[in-house]
Amino acid sequence: MKKKIIIPIIAIGILFTTAGFKSDFFEIAKQIEIFTTLFKELNMNYVDEVTPAVLMDKAIKGMLEDLDPYTVYWNEQAVEDAYINNSGVYTGIGATAKAEKDKIIIVEPYKDYPADKAGLKAGDEIIKIGDIKISDFEDDAGELLKGTPNSQVVLTYVRQGKTNTATITRSSVDVKAVPYYKLLNNDIGYIVLSAFNRKTSIETKQALDDLKSQGAKKLILDLRGNPGGLLSEAINIVNMFVPKGEVITTTKSVIEKYNKTYKTTRDPLDADIPLVVLVNGRSASASEIVSGGLQDLDRAVIVGARSFGKGLVQRPKKLTYGTQLKVTISRYYTPSGRCIQALDYWNRDENGDPVRVDAKEYNKFKTKGGRTVYDGGGILPDIELETAVFSPITTALLKDNVIFNYATQYYYSHELTDWSSFRFSETDFQDFLRFLKQNNFNYETETEKEFAKALRRAEDDDLQGEIGSSYNALMTAIDVAKDKAVVSKKAEIMSLLSDEILKRYFYREGLYDYQVVHNPEILEAVSVLNDESRYKRILK
Repeated sequence: MKKKIIIPIIAIGILFTTAGFKSDFFEIAKQIEIFTTLFKELNMNYVDEVTPAVLMDKAIKGMLEDLDPYTVYWNEQAVEDAYINNSGVYTGIGATAKAEKDKIIIVEPYKDYPADKAGLKAGDEIIKIGDIKISDFEDDAGELLKGTPNSQVVLTYVRQGKTNTATITRSSVDVKAVPYYKLLNNDIGYIVLSAFNRKTSIETKQALDDLKSQGAKKLILDLRGNPGGLLSEAINIVNMFVPKGEVITTTKSVIEKYNKTYKTTRDPLDADIPLVVLVNGRSASASEIVSGGLQDLDRAVIVGARSFGKGLVQRPKKLTYGTQLKVTISRYYTPSGRCIQALDYWNRDENGDPVRVDAKEYNKFKTKGGRTVYDGGGILPDIELETAVFSPITTALLKDNVIFNYATQYYYSHELTDWSSFRFSETDFQDFLRFLKQNNFNYETETEKEFAKALRRAEDDDLQGEIGSSYNALMTAIDVAKDKAVVSKKAEIMSLLSDEILKRYFYREGLYDYQVVHNPEILEAVSVLNDESRYKRILK
């Protein structure tokens, strides 16, 4: 009996000293012991063969799924992937790829890296890696693309219905945090920040120094589509433009040790250069710390569309056997005191979905100079532009890969040799609408979900027969409204289509070359910087 008593006491001691759990320690130990015995009995007695690792993986995911989506379990491979994301360097084929059940789809080959040199294109569907069929591989097949430098791998892929093979020699891949920068109009520096990894501030400083040596006296930082990353790098970026000692963000938690204030610690590179920051609905986390901090300190004009609204901070915690738990430890707050978290994962609706903070519930805050800003829904730009928005219909088009697939079709049916001559025309947009019909694109609106729920309630109340015909007429009307919604969001949809198509022909560099000439958000940023009185008026 002694042994059985000592084990949970030791476990309790470990929990108490290493994690500072808020719950009753004996209850935690009790539940761990129950789970351990259940897991053991299930593996020993279940009628069919079960894999302990698979069972445990599902159990962990089930335990975490009702929390926020950023609290996740990382196996050894996921830990390695996180390291790669933060470092920006790995060995592989040099392409963004998306794994599906029976194939891996090339999303974007990087210029002059192995996949590109072997002729792979966005939209290619890899069905076999070496002798391994993707459909027969149970783990993450994308890991098969990685390997040691100079090692070779034979890929079998499908392009436009035809099966091809390519032999690729893997190499070191350097994913740049600053993939592009350029001097515009002889005095405006333009810098794209695509990620906040360990190289972000170094690469940004190098780009800024180079641009200033070319004559840049004003600056645009492009954070559109930047999903975030390292908090420390976000602080470093803000520090480039604000004095030493400024509060950039505070983190608050029920756990005392996670309550921290992050200030700038160095003298700025340039505290006076006029600055515009571009954001959109896919600018999140560290991007929002940068844009929110610069907005609250009245240091930059924010242009674009409301950012994603992720105000939660995660930290990886090492577990055994090389695994980790990435756990949400706190919320972060901008210098004015606002939390920009848009979704409340701790309160769910009847479907179990997180509740979005209602705009009526937003709270007012004041910037350093007295301007009014709001919490609860991401960073709201000082200048909003329709082309930067991700509306529900646009989000659905992206989620279902419709824009990606149309760009693939466009690439193989149009010749384009010069990005400067490209225009996605009204005729092209009408062709896109036909593409939607041909591919049976459909999405369910929140309105449809609510009406469907009401119909189920009507069935319970034996009212379906009375209202069935009215319901069908209503659904038909909604379908017509949805078709009109696609057309009404033409500006943002055409912008995304143009971006995706340009990458197919001219890589990401060509896309940026095109955008600095034609993109409405960049043109607006240039306009603001060229109008000194307007710039100052916005910030005051």
